[in-house]
Amino acid sequence: MQLLDWIVLAGTLAFIVSYGVWKTRGSRNVQDYIRGGNEARWWTVGLSVMATQASAITFLSTPGQAFHDGMGFVQFYFGLPIAMIIICMVFIPIYYRLEVYTAYEYLESRFDLKTRTLTAFLFLIQRGLAAGITIFAPAIILSAVLGWNLTTLNIIIGVLVTIYTVSGGTKAVNITQKQQMAVIFFGMVVALLLIIQYLPEEISFTKALEIAGASGKLDIIDFSFDLDNRYTFWSGLIGGTFLALSYFGTDQSQVQRYLSGKSVKQSQLGLIFNGLLKVPMQFFILLVGVMVFVFYQFNYSPLNFNPAATTAVENSEMASEYKALQQELEDIQDQKQEKSLAYANAGKFADNDRDSFKNDLIKLNEAELATRAQASEIISQADATVETNDKDYVFIHFILNNLPRGLIGLLLAVILSAAMSSTASELNALASTTVIDLYKRNITGERSEKHFVKASKWFTLLWGLIAIAVASIADLFDNLIQLVNIIGSIFYGNVLGIFLLAFFIKFVKSTAVFIAAIITQSIIISVYFMDLLPYLWLNLLGCALVIGLAMLFQMFMTSEPDRIEAE
Repeated sequence: MQLLDWIVLAGTLAFIVSYGVWKTRGSRNVQDYIRGGNEARWWTVGLSVMATQASAITFLSTPGQAFHDGMGFVQFYFGLPIAMIIICMVFIPIYYRLEVYTAYEYLESRFDLKTRTLTAFLFLIQRGLAAGITIFAPAIILSAVLGWNLTTLNIIIGVLVTIYTVSGGTKAVNITQKQQMAVIFFGMVVALLLIIQYLPEEISFTKALEIAGASGKLDIIDFSFDLDNRYTFWSGLIGGTFLALSYFGTDQSQVQRYLSGKSVKQSQLGLIFNGLLKVPMQFFILLVGVMVFVFYQFNYSPLNFNPAATTAVENSEMASEYKALQQELEDIQDQKQEKSLAYANAGKFADNDRDSFKNDLIKLNEAELATRAQASEIISQADATVETNDKDYVFIHFILNNLPRGLIGLLLAVILSAAMSSTASELNALASTTVIDLYKRNITGERSEKHFVKASKWFTLLWGLIAIAVASIADLFDNLIQLVNIIGSIFYGNVLGIFLLAFFIKFVKSTAVFIAAIITQSIIISVYFMDLLPYLWLNLLGCALVIGLAMLFQMFMTSEPDRIEAE
């Protein structure tokens, strides 16, 4: 990185943090600190909801996902618009009618304190883990760029985002997320335009798409019911709907975003805005990854995009063997470039020629994958502690090695802005849930508004420290964006089922729900670790299990008195 990149990066982040602190200083009561004074307009709500979900993982990991596996991941989001409509019709009116600060307050009015506490506790577990991962993701980037200690970077990023979240609460999160989303959208558009410009002159955008399609990267929709395939139309539409319902309808990090809306209508418009824009946004980010793949059809790429892996093997006894594999990869890439250029220059192909080109590319891609797999084995032999999974390094490798000065800093600012926006929402929600659902609900005696604002700030700081600790022991797993969604899927179905029972199945009472929720959570964790289902289906299974078990238990239990919901 050059001086200009540092100026762009530091200037962007300093502006966002200082602006958030300045604009939201002096929150005087819980209403201001947790619900932002209910001043947010629909576009602020929509951008805040989107920014909360679109963490650094989205912009770091998703292009790498598309580079390796193509556009099929977009199916994951097919259920989101359906979920937005249901939440607007059912969840938002209830939350506003009861004037709750957190989603879990409603569960006590419908069931009892133990059910509210259990659900809040499940949220705190999964969101606390996710907050650590959203810090860990950008720390990986800067660790690769600067060569700094990963733990040190986790601490720096965590402290940076905690500063304005502690200072201004929900309003600070909402205000800063608008600037962060502006930086994000601008940076990703610039990245796509530059990738297209860097392709050979004879490779137009249309030709680039055809090359990607011939390599299987544009296979968007899979209508199969194959449970071994994580991303299909059905898993996205059904499992994705239940995941989105759980996340946007019951996860306090999202509920708190739209509870800050000026009215029910403003909150509903904000969620509809998110539902309309989210799928195209994810499609666009995946397309950037596909274009990076096409770029590397005409330019050499490393055997492994993780620079730490390359360094480890080059300093080992396996260096010569690894170098031979790198030459083998370059030979394959030369053949791919020759085939792709011939295809682009030939104009229109007959069907037989097109099929022949596609078959040749498939064979070359398979040879490349085999070569990369051999390289991963060599890296593991050289240093078993080095991460060989390089999906999350693909996009950052392209940025650092191909973008002009200034734009490198901008794209790093994009990724860090996304990390800050998502982590801020999570810390804000974790603190709110801890204060409202655990601390305030269980302490005795009267306390002032100032006391609870101060408690919210202290709990925000505490959760910031916990997130930093989680980030320090995190792992890349298979892919960061998958890891976050896996953690959510383990807990979300159960939580959603509890809320659906509360909304629609009135004969089920608290004890049946409480027991069913504990059993369901144990079963879902077991199913995941036994690898019996793709993780998206865990949302549906968890939801169906807790509803079915609660209804069954209630039929055999002594009737409990009905609780009267607040009007």
